[in-house]
Amino acid sequence: MSDTQNSPLAQPLLLPCGATLKNRIAKSAMSDSLGDGAGNPTNDQIALYERWAKGGLALSIIGEVQGTPYFAEKPGNLVLNSHSDRNQLERLAKAGATDGAQLWPQLGHAGAMADVPISTPKGPSALDLPGLTCGALSLDEIHALPAEFARTASLAKELGFGGVELHGAHGFLLNQFLSPLFNKREDGYGGSLKNRMRLLLEVISAVRQAVGLEFPVGLKLNATDQLEGGFAEDEALEVIAAVDQLAIDLIDISGGTYFPGAASSSDRAGSGPYFLDFAGRARAKTNIPLMVTGGFKTLIQAESAIVEGKADLIGLARALVVDPELPSFWLAGRRGEPQFPRFKNPPEGGVTAWYTMQITRIAKGEAALAPGDLEAAIAQYESRDRMRRRVWNSKFS
Repeated sequence: MSDTQNSPLAQPLLLPCGATLKNRIAKSAMSDSLGDGAGNPTNDQIALYERWAKGGLALSIIGEVQGTPYFAEKPGNLVLNSHSDRNQLERLAKAGATDGAQLWPQLGHAGAMADVPISTPKGPSALDLPGLTCGALSLDEIHALPAEFARTASLAKELGFGGVELHGAHGFLLNQFLSPLFNKREDGYGGSLKNRMRLLLEVISAVRQAVGLEFPVGLKLNATDQLEGGFAEDEALEVIAAVDQLAIDLIDISGGTYFPGAASSSDRAGSGPYFLDFAGRARAKTNIPLMVTGGFKTLIQAESAIVEGKADLIGLARALVVDPELPSFWLAGRRGEPQFPRFKNPPEGGVTAWYTMQITRIAKGEAALAPGDLEAAIAQYESRDRMRRRVWNSKFS
């Protein structure tokens, strides 16, 4: 087993903008649901990202940070705009940078998948499906989006965050434009892949212009929606080739979508990384550093991905919920794999609820949940969302 002196995971990663990540382990974005319900960080959330930073990773990405309160994914999301609590956000940025780590907000817009009790969902096209009803964004609303993302990114830089990641995956708005399942438009933003990727490229260009050439900007992109008729691997490779012409510092490859009825990548069975083979194909399309997220369960898998050149950065999510100090152990060669809980017949969304409440336990420094706590965790998760929706609607309605 490797040690700190020679592990490929211990090597720094120089990004195209000139910033350096201290090693090759990142916490990929998860919806930690630790905002206060009014779009601001809580003390628990600040403590969480400080703990993850102390665990030895190079980069943490905060899931679903909104530019406005109107298309949030959950009432625990952060909202980063001129009305935000700057002091708390600055504290969060500083805590996430402990021990030389970086903390990037993932700039998101849930679009058609916005949380109905706190929003009026709108996507590329109007849809009326079981479990999903949304309106269509007007052309004026679409044209306003690049500047909105740019303002949010500029504020993130001003507040002291180390970079930003644009969320173009998992069925959120930028991915919705890429996916034929969501995007039925017949104007310049729909139809051909060139048109469907237009908004994504406009957002990237606007954000880069706003933050300058030396501030890290990453992109989370689906390798595939994992749905028949959805955004697929060959199209994703074309998007990567187009993004290669822009000033992006990291492409975070993931997959799957929250489209109704779709299985979550993180819930599926499997012994290895989900999108590593795709990353190998993507390597031929770009020199931008590649982060691969999903399915890394052992040190050997992570190190092999770096050695084989398929990934430049390893994205961990649930592994860091069950073992927040895992990066330090991996870098020291002292722990091969985290121990994941096993659940019997969990309801849809139940495993996500368990992990989300376990994140809360980490933030508070409390004892870990057991798999048998699933039912109670779901109840707590749903109760907290109901409470925060009331707060959200009181502030933003």
